[in-house]
Amino acid sequence: MIEADERPVVLTGANGAGKTSVLEALSMLTPGPGLRGARLADLTRREAGDGVSWAVAAEAHGFAGPVTVGTGAVAGDARRTLRIDGRPARGQAALAEVIAALWLTPAMDRLFTDGAGSRRRFFDRLVFGFDASHASRLAAYERAMRERSRLLREGGSNPAWLTALEARMAGNGIALAAARRTTMRRLASVLGAGTGPFPGAEAGFDGGVEGLLDRMPAVDAEADLAAVLAESRGRDGQAGGASHGPHRSNLVVRHGVSGAPAAQCSTGEQKALLIAMVLATARLQAGIRGAAPLLLLDEVVAHLDGDHRAALFDEIHDVGAQAWLTGTDHAVFAPFGERARYMTVADGAIAAATVE
Repeated sequence: MIEADERPVVLTGANGAGKTSVLEALSMLTPGPGLRGARLADLTRREAGDGVSWAVAAEAHGFAGPVTVGTGAVAGDARRTLRIDGRPARGQAALAEVIAALWLTPAMDRLFTDGAGSRRRFFDRLVFGFDASHASRLAAYERAMRERSRLLREGGSNPAWLTALEARMAGNGIALAAARRTTMRRLASVLGAGTGPFPGAEAGFDGGVEGLLDRMPAVDAEADLAAVLAESRGRDGQAGGASHGPHRSNLVVRHGVSGAPAAQCSTGEQKALLIAMVLATARLQAGIRGAAPLLLLDEVVAHLDGDHRAALFDEIHDVGAQAWLTGTDHAVFAPFGERARYMTVADGAIAAATVE
């Protein structure tokens, strides 16, 4: 068990000591895949063997006050069990109503050069913190899309069911697009301003259904998307998947000063842009919902210079977020001083520590 107060928590230790596993456990208290996107079956320790269950629980101060959240998986069951204040939760969307988390990992340093799917998943997690239903709509959309793809692979012999699935995709898909647009508009002002040495940014969506909502009401956009899906059955059946929908949208980010696309910025600039987006979202959530999200920052300071580290620590403190930061060198966290709590991770155990 780990006891923490409202201060940020710094976890230090050697590579492979288990620091990231602590952050991953915390990430499982929020909707969707955890910090590393692992399957439920892969979340048990390898040396534990097959047939082992896992669980994580926390007492937290959520959006509506104190709350106890627990989740886990029973061996052989592909579903997560969820409990909020000791009672079974109706689904993962219920988690978004009480607690939110944002994270950055070393793998996300390539976010702006990876495929569009990674950027969509990143932005959808930002949306979770403002719209609790976004998680359930996303899951419903993806279920309908998978079922439609299965029917098309089998020859599409049930057109009535295909029409029903496409209507479900269109309804949830336009709702997803609307939630993304709303969150993007909210973020625009704080994201453009930047934070100290972290640059401002401009962001938007390209190549997806979000643009439909610029041209027509939501009800017409739903009808348009459903019609496009129906017309593309033959093509989608051959290619697999669906050629239209919010799963095709691409998050486009530009450097607020130079205007350069993020993918063309230096590695350091890309990391600064990512941190700026997370900090802007945390500030906005704190203002709108009265509580900042958990910030799970895995090795985030590894390649930041002193000015950027100090600015990051100051912003975490100012926004009131409980951040969990990992690193191998405790000395780089010295600018936090007594504003943070320090722990070491070694041999599967966590112990209190100090930083000079």
